[in-house]
Amino acid sequence: MVRVMVVDDHPMWRDGVARDLAEAGYEVVATVGEGRQAVRAAAAVRPDVVVLDLRLPDMAGAEVAARLAEVEPPPRVLVLSASAEQDDVLEAVKAGASGYLVKSASREEFLDAVRRTAEGDAVFTPGLAGLVLGEYRRLAAQDVQADGPRLTERETEVLRLVAKGLSYKQIADRLVLSHRTVQNHVQNTLGKLQLHNRVELVRYAIERGLDAD
Repeated sequence: MVRVMVVDDHPMWRDGVARDLAEAGYEVVATVGEGRQAVRAAAAVRPDVVVLDLRLPDMAGAEVAARLAEVEPPPRVLVLSASAEQDDVLEAVKAGASGYLVKSASREEFLDAVRRTAEGDAVFTPGLAGLVLGEYRRLAAQDVQADGPRLTERETEVLRLVAKGLSYKQIADRLVLSHRTVQNHVQNTLGKLQLHNRVELVRYAIERGLDAD
């Protein structure tokens, strides 16, 4: 069972999210309303996923995400925020968030995002992934091949789709490959780049401005 902690300073919203998670079969291990309390609780209860609001009374949500990344073992962080501002999204991703969902998402979209986050996917509200990639494309002048190990054309193609948040199945369908072949390409790329998981791979791709155009 996936263990989830909910961090939001609005009690009614926090309780509603926790109730939806519990009804969907998740184990809600903590619900808290402040950033510092969230960091302490995460170290104690060890959630797999933290659903994190950015607007907290004592700390910025991005700072909370960064501190959660230092917890052992680090939970995956899914930001659930009312803001769809590009600066908020970028700050959260740079701080270590695995995904970003706006609060206008449906219950089904939210629960699917939690599931995918727990599985290691980078999940964004439709449109936000493009904003993130576009901004990093402007900031990053170097191509992925320029300053790192050389990837094959297929590995680079798969990496671009991973950076867009597609699942293995979606990538396999788009490239007409088997699920196992996609997994092998991802594992080979992780090995070449000396990265540990898909979240780090997405961050690597975003920092180099990869796009799936």
